[in-house]
Amino acid sequence: MPARLRNWLFQWGPAIAWMGAIFFVSAQSSLPQAPDTLLDLILKKGLHMIAYGVLAGLFWRALNGRPALPRAGMSWLLAVLYAATDEYHQTFVPGRHGRPMDLLFDGVGALIALWLLWRWERRRITPAEPGPGARPEVIPHSADPSISD
Repeated sequence: MPARLRNWLFQWGPAIAWMGAIFFVSAQSSLPQAPDTLLDLILKKGLHMIAYGVLAGLFWRALNGRPALPRAGMSWLLAVLYAATDEYHQTFVPGRHGRPMDLLFDGVGALIALWLLWRWERRRITPAEPGPGARPEVIPHSADPSISD
């Protein structure tokens, strides 16, 4: 396999595989349901947010090397565009419905994940500044009487 193709697959393969997993689940005519209607709603909307948060994170990973803000914007846009196509896809699956509200949950999940990734990367790159009231680090001098051998 050529190195360029191998690099591209390493970069984009996880996102494409995750998109395939989302497509597979969306193609199911029925999904398991929780016994309580409210719990079922919470679980399903939460899973929407998680699924598209992961997808946005995989796009973030694939777009590595770009400035953070355009990278986050492009990752979010790609995740939401895929979510829109997935909701449309569900309109063709018996027993499923494409819902604009699900698209909203998908977008919010992607946004939260990207915000967390952005904060994590920012914290990793920039050294932590001392908080208010923090004392500067003092290196003791060898003549300091508080230092004993």
